[in-house]
This record gives sequence, structure tokens and C-alpha cells, in this order.
Amino acid sequence: MTSTASKAAKPIMSTLSNANIILRPSATRGHANHGWLNTYHTFSFASYFDPQFESFGALRVLNEDRVAPRSGFPTHPHRDAEIFSYIISGQLTHRDSMMTSKAKSNGPLSPDDYYVMKRGDVQFTTGGSGIAHAEQNEHDKETVHFLQIWALPWKKGLVPRYHTRSFDEGAKRKGFVTILSPLKGGIDASPEEEKAAVPLVEGTIPIHADFLMGASIIPPESKATWKIGGDNTVRAKNDRKVYVHLPIKGIGAKIRIADQQELAEGDGAFVKNVTAGQILVVESIGTGEAEVLVLDSN
Repeated sequence: MTSTASKAAKPIMSTLSNANIILRPSATRGHANHGWLNTYHTFSFASYFDPQFESFGALRVLNEDRVAPRSGFPTHPHRDAEIFSYIISGQLTHRDSMMTSKAKSNGPLSPDDYYVMKRGDVQFTTGGSGIAHAEQNEHDKETVHFLQIWALPWKKGLVPRYHTRSFDEGAKRKGFVTILSPLKGGIDASPEEEKAAVPLVEGTIPIHADFLMGASIIPPESKATWKIGGDNTVRAKNDRKVYVHLPIKGIGAKIRIADQQELAEGDGAFVKNVTAGQILVVESIGTGEAEVLVLDSN
């Protein structure tokens, strides 16, 4: 846990008076509706390109996707990217090249090899030296709504790997829950440390980057706080780059960050000129609860 939540009546002072906060309105994102896929791109992706929005620190991709029933992404390759899916509603089935080879040689598969993801789940992929996978909505009726996020790893050619974890919704309603934290072994991790895959923050998924991800579900008239950089978790302390995103759920959610910038559903914000240890306050000011993601990068 990296934060706390409270009713808005209790004063929680933001310490980000010197922060530079830049709104990324939902309507300005790249957008494509392919019928089976309705997608919004915060950063340049596929046919959408804007030189102003190519990356933010290690954060390279933030797509808000809706995939229709009985459709999805066919098998496609990845390499040298840390890729994670955050499920908002519906279900998404993952299959990959590692799964196929393991099934042939070792028999039964674990959840990290084959997994039907649902709300609350996060699946993480280290593309590394190369991997191929498919993501399908195999449900007959329900659309799956999820965030697809990529971060750039601290080095190339890593051993491909998957992690899947479920994060408690009740905990998210009490404050920000840390989802990702850096691999404990760091950039110079040994093969043994890579295999052990121990994150710096217990209960999180390890990422090969100086990067944290948190999520909170904030009721109306309440606040949650995110401690930038965690509890002495990151290496780069100065000039942290924090991106805040409020997904489109159609429930009247709205937030105010650092007592400065308001975000409606689908909006995001670039928070610059901040330092590890500072507190980012997120206040829910809409009629619906706000499911908020924070992506905290070097």
C-alpha cells in the first residue's frame, strides 16, 4: 500500500505547489474504431502519430481498449517492452508461444501460462528477446474494457516472462494499491534474481524499469494520496514523471489532482517537476466513484 484515502472533509494538503501539470483531454487522444476494437491512444501507436506524445519517461503506450465478444488480437510478436493489461470489466484470454511449447514438453499449465483475466486482474509481459501472444475476448456477449500499457525496460534482450496477479477491490477503495514496482535485483540482476522475480514492494508485480504503478477506486467526496517514488523504492529521486489516468466508465466520475487540475472520464494528466517523497492528492469530485491509475516513472 502506497497511500491513504479519506473523506474530502479531512484536510490533506498537497505538497506539489511547484509541479507542472498538463492536461491530456480524452478528446485529443488518438482514436480508432475497427468494429471489433474501439481504442484510444494516449501516445503515438499504430496509425496514430503525434510527435508531442511519443513517451513520458519510461511510459511508452497507454491504450484504453474495448474488444467486442468473440474477437480479439491474433497472435503477434513483442520484444524489448514491459507490457501490462489492467482489466476494468469483462474478460480477456491470453495465449502465447511460451505456453504452446511448455504444454508440449511439460504438461499442465499454470495461470502464468494461460489465463482468463477478469476485473481486478493485471497481466504483465516482459517481451525481452522476443515472444508472441494472442489476447482474445472469448465471451459470447460481454465486451472487455481494459488498459494496455507499455514501459521501456532498463535494458534490452531480457528473458521473456509473464506474471499474473489479482488486486483486491476493497483495498483500492481504502487508497492507492501499488501494482508494479522495480525488480529487486535492479538493472544488474543475476540470472537467479531474474528467475526469483522478487519485486521491491511485496505483493506487486516486478518490472524491469525505475517505475511504479498504482490504482485506487475513490468514492465521491473522498481523497486518496500517492507518495511519489514510493517508500524509497526508486533510484531516480528527482524529476519524476507521473501520469494520472481516469478511464471512461460512463458513471460520472471526475477528479481533481494536486488541488489544481480537474479530469473527466478519459482524461489524463502529465505531472512534471516532482520529486520522490512528495504527495500527490487525488480528490473524487464527480457523482460516480473514480477508478484512478498512477504511472510513476524516472
